[in-house]
Order: sequence, then structure tokens, then C-alpha cells
Amino acid sequence: MAIKVVLIGSGAVGTSFLYSAINQGLASEYGVIDVNENGRDGNVLDLEDAIDSVPIQYKIYASDYSNLSDADYIVISAGRPQKPEETRLQMVQDNVKIIKDIASKIKASGFKGITFICANPVDVLTYAYLKETGFEKAKVIGSGTVLDTARLRLAISKDMGVSTRSVEGAYVIGEHGDSSVTTYSNIKVCGQHISTLKSRYTQDNYTTDLEKVVARKAYEIINRKRATFYGIGAAMAKLLSVVIRDTKEIVVCGSLLEGEYGLKDVVLGVPCVLGKNGIERVIELELNSMEKEKLANSYKIVSDINAQV
Repeated sequence: MAIKVVLIGSGAVGTSFLYSAINQGLASEYGVIDVNENGRDGNVLDLEDAIDSVPIQYKIYASDYSNLSDADYIVISAGRPQKPEETRLQMVQDNVKIIKDIASKIKASGFKGITFICANPVDVLTYAYLKETGFEKAKVIGSGTVLDTARLRLAISKDMGVSTRSVEGAYVIGEHGDSSVTTYSNIKVCGQHISTLKSRYTQDNYTTDLEKVVARKAYEIINRKRATFYGIGAAMAKLLSVVIRDTKEIVVCGSLLEGEYGLKDVVLGVPCVLGKNGIERVIELELNSMEKEKLANSYKIVSDINAQV
């Protein structure tokens, strides 16, 4: 079956996503939209050179909003980048304006598919997109804390000397940012809780030796190379792959909450079952009292920002 994906925003994050998706053979057609037409066209020319080297033949071309009505998926990575030591939430005013403009054009186009959003601050922008379009919540998927979760699993896998796929129950939830919550109480390796294993991450030190390191990793990358893009590009391709292939995998992503975890009217990163219809259901983890308190704080931070924009 022919699958059409349209990327809006062909900067480093968007093109990293495209490169990952192309190498996995996820779609047969890719459209690219960007206000910087010169950069967009250059990326199209560059990415089409991969056609002869990947599993599935595809076409890629410069596109516009009039070409969205028959698209299956849209991936939005448009927005200004994060500056060194700037929090994701500090970008909010500029990028909310951008996402609302994009949302109104997408709605007017007649698009009926599933939208993925990975522009920052992603929780606020996903919420703004939902409110502007009125689209079904299941069909709007934010990147949420999918990258934070990948960083958490990587840290644990390095510590334990196992594959990241052998790390169970390790999720980062809440805001994709400084108030994110590491669900330490759920982390297991081979069915055993991490606290019972020979891990340097204990109940007493994980908030400083694990949680803070994971939350700060983006700043470390930005300070060294000005932006993060390979990790989130690959993570977005994974989310798209799970939906296209209808694998029902539980993946952390940004979802509009309507009572889950006792929270309403906010988009936060939580584990979700993804399938062909988008977000099929939210998985509610059992959290300890400290994790619940930290998630409530994360909710308040994001909700307060939503109310201001």
C-alpha cells in the first residue's frame, strides 16, 4: 500500500527524521514543506540521492499545504531552535504562533490523517495544535518524553551491561523538560527491580545520579553542537513505524489526558498503545507518592503555560 508522509519544517530535526524513515522504508512518498524554500529544495535534492541505496524506492519533493488532503501522516518539526541554556518552555511564545498558523492551514487543507509533532516546547505546542484544529485526540501524537525515555534506558543499559531492550518499565513521563519524572519504582531488568540488582542507581541517589543526568543531556548536547536532532529524528521514525505497522507497541508519547493519572486538559508524555488509529489507549503506571507529587508539579507547569498562550 502506498503511504504518503508530509514533513513540515525541514531543519535538522525534520531531515534527521526523514533520513531515518527513508532508511527503514516506511513510506513510498515524502512531501516537504518549509518557509525556507531554498533550504527545503536543497534537502529534497540531497535526500533523493539515497533512493538507490535503501530497501524501498520512494519519491520526495517540495510540497505545500494544498497537497495535504490525501496525505496519510504529517510530521511537524517547524519552529525556532532552542538556544544554549534556554529551557524548552522559554521558546513558547514564538513557537505557539508558528504552530497555530500551521494548524489552521492543515485544517483548511482537508487533511484527515494522523499528525506527529516534535517541535518544542512539544507538550504546549501539541495542545495548541489540538485546540486550533479540533482534530480527534487519538490522531495527534506529540513526541512527548519518548527521547527522554530512550536516554533513561540507555543510561541503565550502560550501567547494567545489557541491551536497552532488556530494560523494562523504564519510562520518563510528564513534561519533555526540566520537570520530567523518572518512574524509578517501575524499572526492572529481567523481571527484577533495579534496586535489587548491582546497579549504581539506588532509591537514594537516582534523582541526582540518573534523573538529573537524563534531564540535562539535551543541554549538554546543545552546549557542544548547538542542537539535538539525530536521537529525536530516530524516535519520531519509530513512532511512525509503530503506527504504520499497527504493532500495538507501548511507546511513550505526548497524549491529551482526560482523567488519566487524575489529570485533565493537558498534553504530557505517558506510555500509550499505538496502532493504525493512532493513540489507542493510555497506560496508567502505578506510581509511588513521590512520583505522583512530581507528576502533579509537571502538570501544573505545563498547564500554567497553556493558559498563557
